[in-house]
Amino acid sequence: MDTIERLGYIKGLIDGLELDENAKETKVFRAIIDVLESIVDDLDDICDDIDELDADIDCIDEDLAELEEYVYDDECDCDDDDEDDEEFEEYEVECPSCGEVFTVDEDTLLDGGVECPNCGENLEFEFDFEEGDEEEDDED
Repeated sequence: MDTIERLGYIKGLIDGLELDENAKETKVFRAIIDVLESIVDDLDDICDDIDELDADIDCIDEDLAELEEYVYDDECDCDDDDEDDEEFEEYEVECPSCGEVFTVDEDTLLDGGVECPNCGENLEFEFDFEEGDEEEDDED
């Protein structure tokens, strides 16, 4: 039994009591029934709004999935083998001040410098790129 059916049942019970319509108690019961009917109507409206929002969210989710597929598929169309090799390359660096040997990744090298974890000396890197590597030549 849903809320509207329960409200109908209560109204039936009150009608079955055959109360005097002019009695104060009857007026209170009728006022309570009116408020309950209003609440039920509001709840129905809220449920309808929630259903609409749920449908909207489903549409947005589908659109987002399509967008993610479009964006991430473009990124995946590149040469994955070369990218994976470069992504995980690390290089050993020896600090000229303290002799500490530590590893840095390629991004750190391309940034041009790093601080020695042992003595704090700022180490700067300079290197030449191969002629065929146009993307990196543009960064110089």
